[in-house]
Amino acid sequence: MVVSIRDVAERAGVSLGTVSNVLNRPEQVSLATRRRVEKAIAETGYIRNDSARQLREGSSRTLAMVVLDMANPFFTDVARGAEAEAEEAGAMLVLCNSGNDQHREQRHLEQIAQQRMRGVLITPVDGDGEDALKILAAQDIPAVLVDRSSRRHDRCSVAVDDVLGGELAARHLIEVGHRHLAFVGGPLSIEQVADRHRGAREAAEAAGARLDVVSTAALTVEAGRTATDALLKADPRPTALLCANDLLALGALQALTARGLSVPADMAVIGYDDIDFAAAAAVPLSSVRQPREELGRAAARLLLEDAGARQHHRHQRVVFVPELVVRRSTSG
Repeated sequence: MVVSIRDVAERAGVSLGTVSNVLNRPEQVSLATRRRVEKAIAETGYIRNDSARQLREGSSRTLAMVVLDMANPFFTDVARGAEAEAEEAGAMLVLCNSGNDQHREQRHLEQIAQQRMRGVLITPVDGDGEDALKILAAQDIPAVLVDRSSRRHDRCSVAVDDVLGGELAARHLIEVGHRHLAFVGGPLSIEQVADRHRGAREAAEAAGARLDVVSTAALTVEAGRTATDALLKADPRPTALLCANDLLALGALQALTARGLSVPADMAVIGYDDIDFAAAAAVPLSSVRQPREELGRAAARLLLEDAGARQHHRHQRVVFVPELVVRRSTSG
């Protein structure tokens, strides 16, 4: 049986209004009465339902986060940071997975709009997601782009300088002696992948090094294995792989190990993101580190500020600087 506020009032011997005041304006109730109501709440097991009140007041404490791939530890870590920031502000974060599918993303956004959630953190499937986010704008629900830079002056975004990250990775491989590199990652229509490739290409061109490109259909371990198997048949084959994320790089390590090849002696490998699995790999993986949890925290902080002061909030484009982390896969 669902316990109602009326049951609490009857148990405490007070009016419905008094129970409501204890729940919402406790400073207006005497200490003795407040304790009597709180005791009745504990005895009846009453759990307040805030959803209707929040809808009326437009004060939902629920945020949504729509990520591209929940199986990717990068997004898990970003979500962990966003959740921590939300909890500290008394809000709750609901995580949604688009699976890099625009139709699925749109369904999530429609449901978020129907629930009148307080705001949305999103890594859009398509560019800056302007078409997808129209449904939120119509309901005046703020959104912050995560791992994307906004081109609009009226929307916040939090991202990492991926052009610089690609440049750091390629420059490191060149400095340790490699002249023939391969960039592994895709689809290149993904903004982050394209930016990382651009940085790597610019570094290679500046050094007079060769950079091949193998575009993958996904950013997964399996895609990394498949791409590496193909590269091993190339003539001449590259001596170093620059992977667009760590999952691809871990797949590359698996493919090389299965062929009995030594990393980095036969082929060096560097990833991107520096997820926990990178350092724990059989051959510890060099990677370009992104401040994943801080990225999530910063995005959630901006969203809460925007939701709390819609007319006065100053929109920001926050860009973090990536960091090169060198391990055995490139310098063993």
